[in-house]
Amino acid sequence: MTTTAPRPSATGTPGYTETMPCEPESARRARLLVSAVLNTWGIDGLVEVGVQIVAELINNAIDHTRCRSVRVLVTRPAGAVVRIGVADTCGESPELGSPGEDAEEGRGLLLVEALSWRWGYDRKRWGKVVWAELEVQAKC
Repeated sequence: MTTTAPRPSATGTPGYTETMPCEPESARRARLLVSAVLNTWGIDGLVEVGVQIVAELINNAIDHTRCRSVRVLVTRPAGAVVRIGVADTCGESPELGSPGEDAEEGRGLLLVEALSWRWGYDRKRWGKVVWAELEVQAKC
């Protein structure tokens, strides 16, 4: 009797993740990860926006949580969508700020909202993932 070995196949959403310390230096690592992923997927037109979004999400985790580490996630839940997320162990919900004209802080999620197609967060048993989605334009 002859048997054939199964061929490996990818399942689930394609994506890249990296865990990093919850400190300002990690924003650079997160930007490099997002840039590398978007270039790998051939959607380098989203790099500038993607790196700005991940920097804001990382900075929010640093400023508003007491986490020791965060996990950056870059996934492709659908062909025309890229999701950039930052996971932390803090259970508090992110909130849009309403800074005054002279305020130097409080605009992070407002910027994420302006740059992304949509954004939100998913509560987890261990914390949350704050994410933003970008639409991928079809190439002609």
